[in-house]
Amino acid sequence: MALEHFSHEGFDLAYLDLPPTGAGSGDPVLMIHGFASSHFVNWVSPGWFKTLTEAGYRAIAFDHRGHGGSTKSYNEADYTPNKMAGDAVALLDHLGIERAHVMGYSMGARVSAFMALEAPDRVATLVFGGLGIGMVDGVGEWDPIAAALLAEDPAAITQPRAKMFRAFADQTRSDRKALAACISTSRELVPDNDIRRIMQPALVAVGTKDDIAGSPDELARLMPHGESFDIEGRDHMLAVGDRTFKKRVLEFYAEHPI
Repeated sequence: MALEHFSHEGFDLAYLDLPPTGAGSGDPVLMIHGFASSHFVNWVSPGWFKTLTEAGYRAIAFDHRGHGGSTKSYNEADYTPNKMAGDAVALLDHLGIERAHVMGYSMGARVSAFMALEAPDRVATLVFGGLGIGMVDGVGEWDPIAAALLAEDPAAITQPRAKMFRAFADQTRSDRKALAACISTSRELVPDNDIRRIMQPALVAVGTKDDIAGSPDELARLMPHGESFDIEGRDHMLAVGDRTFKKRVLEFYAEHPI
């Protein structure tokens, strides 16, 4: 699975684009990963590429600026959700895709919402994974995470969430300085009035043990065509690869073809 690259706003962005292997529509699914993750960690390793291509979909994912195989920046202004959503639209342009199913996880869900608001004609459906009403109300205190990412000694980190994200960043061998810049601006909230303008069919899926995302039901109710799904027994880190989540997404796509 060789990565390809495209350029947008001075960033060299890595992506993976795989054709369907099973019988199906061939409709494209653009997957947008979460903070400190990558196309591989969020979508290849948990089996999403396999799930989608075997079900007859064209599966596409890219590494956000500052993440994975893409260009790193230490400028906080480069990491607004609007700019990262622009990267997603630019990838569709690069691939000549007019409309796609768009699925984001955690920070990627927020970026997907910005994409739907800025380029609604490019987004056929939305799956918001790992982020519920926290997209609107916030997901707690994140400044300690930025400090933890820059800490010389990880053993000195005491705040549990900060400790978790530092360990995740180290595990994924991320550029921690780029991630610290990203987290400062990428958590911009989406006002509820904007959420109400999202007209696409939208599935909000959150683990029942997720203490970051906020209620999926509350977010889904704000959208004219929103629905929620509980990923039973999963926390924020484990929900993304859950088999019931995959099954529900495939059902959702079958219900809403492009």
